[in-house]
Amino acid sequence: MIDKKLGNVNLVIESRAVHPFYKNGYLIGKPASCQVVYVDPGDEVELVLDLIDERQLELVAILLTHAHIDHISGVSRVREKHLAPIYLHPKDLPLYEALPQQAEFFGVSRFEIPPIDEDLVDHQILQIAGIQMKVHFTPGHSPGHVCLEVGQHVFCGDVLFQGSIGRTDLPGGSYEVLIQTIQERIIPLGDDRILYPGHGPQTTIKQERRSNPFLIGSL
Repeated sequence: MIDKKLGNVNLVIESRAVHPFYKNGYLIGKPASCQVVYVDPGDEVELVLDLIDERQLELVAILLTHAHIDHISGVSRVREKHLAPIYLHPKDLPLYEALPQQAEFFGVSRFEIPPIDEDLVDHQILQIAGIQMKVHFTPGHSPGHVCLEVGQHVFCGDVLFQGSIGRTDLPGGSYEVLIQTIQERIIPLGDDRILYPGHGPQTTIKQERRSNPFLIGSL
């Protein structure tokens, strides 16, 4: 559990990841509230659902940074238990609807997908679970990838990792677009921003700007 007061935003952040993709699923809420949002339900979904039950929390939104299989494989399971609306950028809707084909490509079980309820839009301000969250359109890893900013916390999906960047060899990916996104949309958020990536440990913009081999010399 992470409980940090940064940028006048006090958040409780829980993260879980399991094989085969070891993708981080994030549960986010305010310390004094029972309402939470779930970012990128994947194969860790049962662990997060158990946590919601154990703490008697109310899930009020499912937020998707993008629609690759490892970030959406748990969406249908969440909707079986909770009626929280699902948010996704419309440019990733074709990926979302192609989940059966993604599953076949990766050789994993097919998943059912419920419909998207709400679009995520660049610069949009969401007020969910007592949290003010800003949406940033950050393509390159996928056409409709977004990052979600809450104070100094940035849930950055597969744009930027500790020491690496998102892969761009999947359909809709572009290395040039991803680097431009990092340069123009991520770095300007400021060195003090803490990044919560889709894979691996948290990091900061300052750390990645100074040490990430994909960024050194390009910024």
